[in-house]
Amino acid sequence: MVEFSVIVGSTGVLLLLLAFFLNLFKILMQDTKTYTILNVIGAGLSCYASVLIDYMPFVILEGIWALVAFAGLIRLLKSPKKS
Repeated sequence: MVEFSVIVGSTGVLLLLLAFFLNLFKILMQDTKTYTILNVIGAGLSCYASVLIDYMPFVILEGIWALVAFAGLIRLLKSPKKS
């Protein structure tokens, strides 16, 4: 049976890689809410999985990634809509 931490971490990494792939092929731009939400959720899940396995370097990495992405999302939500 697959451990819960592996499922959570794999889901988080999948979301981060999906955002990266879509951006790399110019399907999803960095300044969109969707891209930023994928980063917030992906990094958050990866951070949580790192907490579950007690691996502090990735708790710090993914935690900061999630916080920075969340700050970017707040900025996007506060900015006026582009026409």
